[in-house]
Amino acid sequence: MLFMILGAACAIGGLICWLIILIDAFKNEIWKGIVGLLCCLYLFYYALVEFQHEKKIPIILGWLFLGTIGSVLMNMSGMMPTAGP
Repeated sequence: MLFMILGAACAIGGLICWLIILIDAFKNEIWKGIVGLLCCLYLFYYALVEFQHEKKIPIILGWLFLGTIGSVLMNMSGMMPTAGP
């Protein structure tokens, strides 16, 4: 249960960072936002090259690592044995 809660919190944090980058892409150019929504590799390129924010590095790292950690923790919660009679 703990892994599921921590995993969900990390996944939500990664989602928020992803949304910050995606909203910035839409503000820059509509087509960049659409391509970023459809192609994750382009959004990664956009985040590294064109994304301008005062906290650029923490947002990019949060998007990449919080989402990954959240996924791993939520998968671990499904693999844990349950206590039973």
